[in-house]
This record gives sequence, C-alpha cells and structure tokens, in this order.
Amino acid sequence: MPRPIPATEHAALDAVDLRILSELTEDGRVTNSALAARVGIAESTCLARVRSLRERDIVRGIHADVDLATLGFPIQAVIKVRLGSHNRDHVATFHRALPAIPGVVRILHVGGEDDYLLQVAVASTQQLRDLVLEHINVHPIVRHTETQIVFEEMVGAGVL
Repeated sequence: MPRPIPATEHAALDAVDLRILSELTEDGRVTNSALAARVGIAESTCLARVRSLRERDIVRGIHADVDLATLGFPIQAVIKVRLGSHNRDHVATFHRALPAIPGVVRILHVGGEDDYLLQVAVASTQQLRDLVLEHINVHPIVRHTETQIVFEEMVGAGVL
C-alpha cells in the first residue's frame, strides 16, 4: 500500500515536477526522450525526476484505460454499501474481502451515509444481481446496498 505523502513532500514539487506529472497523466507511454523534450529538460534530468517521483510514491503506476465492454463486461454499476456496525474488526474483515470480489473495478471507502462505493463491471444484469447477493449482502455487517447502473463515464479535468 502506498505510504501517505507528507505535506512537506508535496511542497517540494516544483514546476518541472508538476509539468512531468501533467504530461504523464496525458500519455503514460511517452518515452523519456519525448517527455524531456516536452518539459524542456535534459533526458538524464527527466529520468532522475521520474525515478524520484516513483520512489516517493507520487507516481504509483502507469495504467491502461481498457474498454471493459469489448472484454465482455458491457454493464457497469456503482454499488453503494452501508454497514450496520462500525466495529473495527468487522469493518476490517469486510474491507479485506472487497478486492477479491469478481468484477470489482474500484473500491472507495467513504464517509457520509454510505460506507463504500464499489465500481463494478459485469457481463449481464443477472451477474450483477449475483455479485450483490453472493459477494456483498452475505456479509453480516452489510445493512443496505443500492445499485446504480452507469450509463456513461466521462473523464474530468483532473488536478494538474
């Protein structure tokens, strides 16, 4: 699990680091040579900067944006999960079980009325129903679930 980055390390990011991060979020496959040229720094400097960003867990990975529908998972949903208890051990047990649920794409542990938001991708509505009934509602700590079908996904402007 990535370590939290102290505010002092965030402050240590200069304009060059921020430009590198911006370029990497636009195109994670950019070569070091092209990245250095876009940012206006030497290739060796760019390589060292990117390495530093990775070592500090600021860049945690480069990921492919995969079209789940073409892989046979055309239905996406967000499942809101509300727990009936916040006993530390029960929550920890549930928390550890979530990543193993088939079809779960993203897990958000949130504050507010709900405790978790799960983004899932499945092949059919029947599979979605089974995922909720057989993998989420079976946990005694779960008090309520609400499933919302995703019609469209858009990418926001981001922070850089």
